[in-house]
Amino acid sequence: MNALNSISAYETLKSRFHRLAALQGAQSVLHWDRATMMPEGGAKARAEQQAALAMICHDMLTSPQMAELVASAEETASSLPEWDRANLAEMRRILIHANATPADLVERLARQRSETEMVWRHARAANDYASLAPGLDKLITLAREQAAAKADALGLDPYDALLDGYDPGRRSAEIDRLFGELESFLPSLLQEVMEAQSAAPQPLSIEGPFPIALQEKLGREIMGVLGFDFHHGRLDVSHHPFSGGVPDDSRITTRYDENDFTESLMGIIHETGHSLYERGLPEEWRHQPVGRSRGMTIHESQSLLFEMQAARSAAFVGWLTPRLKAAFGGEGPAWSPENILRHYRKVGPSLIRVQADEVTYPLHVILRYRLERAMIAGELDAAELPAAWNEGMDRYLGITPPDDASGCMQDIHWPSGSFGYFPTYTLGAMAAAQLFAAARTAVPGLEEALGQGDVGPLLGWIRENVHGRGSRFTPDEIIASATGGPLGTGAFRRHIEARYLGR
Repeated sequence: MNALNSISAYETLKSRFHRLAALQGAQSVLHWDRATMMPEGGAKARAEQQAALAMICHDMLTSPQMAELVASAEETASSLPEWDRANLAEMRRILIHANATPADLVERLARQRSETEMVWRHARAANDYASLAPGLDKLITLAREQAAAKADALGLDPYDALLDGYDPGRRSAEIDRLFGELESFLPSLLQEVMEAQSAAPQPLSIEGPFPIALQEKLGREIMGVLGFDFHHGRLDVSHHPFSGGVPDDSRITTRYDENDFTESLMGIIHETGHSLYERGLPEEWRHQPVGRSRGMTIHESQSLLFEMQAARSAAFVGWLTPRLKAAFGGEGPAWSPENILRHYRKVGPSLIRVQADEVTYPLHVILRYRLERAMIAGELDAAELPAAWNEGMDRYLGITPPDDASGCMQDIHWPSGSFGYFPTYTLGAMAAAQLFAAARTAVPGLEEALGQGDVGPLLGWIRENVHGRGSRFTPDEIIASATGGPLGTGAFRRHIEARYLGR
């Protein structure tokens, strides 16, 4: 094929991936709709809709013509500009993943994910694992089938084949090394922090109730301060906080507790970090593979950069406290910045991952990582999960859940079919610490700005060094370029020691 036809093939590919992006955006919005406002009786219809969209997208990607177009475009790839070459490489990667999963399996997975997630919503509320187990077992079986199919196509271990879909290029051998390092120092560090906190003034109780309407109003105010664009997004309520939609139509959710405003507010900040990343992706490549977010380690680093690194800094909490007092009419010592900070930095073993402090959080994730690897390997079934979960919680955190609702049913990920996702939470926390340390070095006055509620300097630096790079580089290349070194545990450990032990 001549060069002109190769260029035409690439332009045709761009057009098709633009249409594909629109369909995938519709899938994300349908998921948001199902989680926030869909009537219970509509679950089956929504499952059908999502399965149909999944099949349309799969058929587009796996058509013989798509493979032919990619092969034709690759003949003259060296003549393309850098961004276009990276875009073409991402197209090839996406096609390999898509062709690895048979069409009938794509449809069965889509249906089972939707059905099992809806069962989970009721089962968790009723603490009824027995009602969830049959559907979850079917989903685990399908996930194993998909992992095996992808493993054959990619030449990877089955779990790594799933992991590659969430964090391109990441392998479990590297995670084992990094998590092994965390396990070598976190338990003793946790003890030190807890002993230091027990000898310090204890947090004074902040008395509620905190009406949900006031929590929502405050959350929207803070979202605006962080740079969330309500012209292109919205905030809603769901069983589990999440971020979805597309860069120009961002949907985030949180959940509220009238007796405690702290979780919902930090949940909103966390999800806003995700949204800011999507909105900051290169606009000129908005509907192309190279313009997408670069995997979930980078994505989680952005949510945790704002929630854990910036929003729990002493500077930002000092700025935030007067707004908390104004929102809820707070008065007295309990509403001092120092006491608010103690609440946001209280460390100790807890049952619920999304409520865990940043010292114990990695242990929650390591447990889930070990369990889901065992499930994909065929070493653990749904019926065995509660016991394995409880044993792991005792081993890692020294506590045992009183029931399955606060144990193995607390997360939405497995009931919605997300296997291979969990390790990215802690990889993202490590990356967030590394990125924030680099930003403080590179941006004079960054912490002073946070003390004035100004995230502009931080956001500007992260837009340039992470958001604007899209998927042009691998996750590790983005981290190394921004921070000067590969992803590691060092910055995270130094952050914990400095914040909680004053080292």
